[in-house]
Amino acid sequence: MSDPRLTTLPVAVVGFGWMGRVHTQAYSRVRHHYPALRPLPVLATVADEVPGRAAEAAEQFAFGSSTESWRDVVADPSIGAVSVTSPNFLHREMGVAVAEAGKHLWIEKPVGLSADDARAVAIAAEKAGVQTAVGFNYRNAPAVEQARGIIASGELGDVTHARFRFFSDYAAHPDGALSWRFERERGGSGVLGDLASHGADLIWYLLGDIASLVADTAVFIPQRAKPTGVTSGHMRASGGEQGPVENEDFVSAQLRMATGARCVLEASRVAVGDQNSYGFEIHGTKGSVSWDFRRMGELQLGLRAAGEDQPLYQDQPQSTLFVGPGAGEYGVFQPGSASAMGYDDLKVVEAARFLQSIAENSSVGATVRDAVRSASVLDAMTESVESGRWVTL
Repeated sequence: MSDPRLTTLPVAVVGFGWMGRVHTQAYSRVRHHYPALRPLPVLATVADEVPGRAAEAAEQFAFGSSTESWRDVVADPSIGAVSVTSPNFLHREMGVAVAEAGKHLWIEKPVGLSADDARAVAIAAEKAGVQTAVGFNYRNAPAVEQARGIIASGELGDVTHARFRFFSDYAAHPDGALSWRFERERGGSGVLGDLASHGADLIWYLLGDIASLVADTAVFIPQRAKPTGVTSGHMRASGGEQGPVENEDFVSAQLRMATGARCVLEASRVAVGDQNSYGFEIHGTKGSVSWDFRRMGELQLGLRAAGEDQPLYQDQPQSTLFVGPGAGEYGVFQPGSASAMGYDDLKVVEAARFLQSIAENSSVGATVRDAVRSASVLDAMTESVESGRWVTL
């Protein structure tokens, strides 16, 4: 009789751009950080339609096999779970097919081009009885999890207002190639799906439901050069035929929370001078908490001092808290406070929670249902821009 503690799970990765590599590395590392976790992922196969890319990945990361067709992965009865890290326009078809084949699904956000796409994947997964995970990795940061506990404990009092920002410069160069990311049909809603989706998830994770919103968007680089070959990442292209940028470079939204709090969400992919400037500032009637992804292990806290019965309110000082082993999954990676964690560590946490969901047959961490909620917020933003009005969620 086999030992159930030694159960393994053959996994496949579909799409081997940067994010496919990140998922692969997370599967490889999860056993080192979570040695007791079962099932253990085994890199079974990798799929990518770009000739030679999957074969190279298989050789580098020791996948058992490779293929240029994702349908081969879906048809393989030995595969137990699939990571879908392909472009947005393929998420619905691939996600539904993976779920209907009875395979557990780890898929990147925004899970398609709309809430309808994400909902179709969620329904397919629920009907098939498979577990899902979705790539809202910033909620996995130990400091974010500690901030959530601080808010829930009432230490801030009642949350009054907050600001969430997701600023990046990956598309700021005017010579950035006109890849699928800038097309409405294949990339969807531009920076809304790419970065604001994370913001919508974090707002819910920390503050709860959004009641209504009004939004504004802009395209600041309206033309880009069409690439002459396969694009990877954020490649440059200049001198070629120009084409229109069809989706948003920037979004700003004002949100009314179900609690009565007010919130601002901004996201930009053309923020010159800002690299991965992601974070939040949350204010309450008694204090404040803020977080910057670039200083991932720190929180800025404006709370009453130990031993004080009441906050100072005016002139209340802020202090820096370096999170440690008591915060989220920090202790799995570092033994003491103030040792740095990185982006890839958050994906290891995501992989572990996905595998735990499979083992327990119960959702742990972000799921495709969270992607449906986030995408509904993005759809509401688009509706608000088109109508010029507040939209109720």
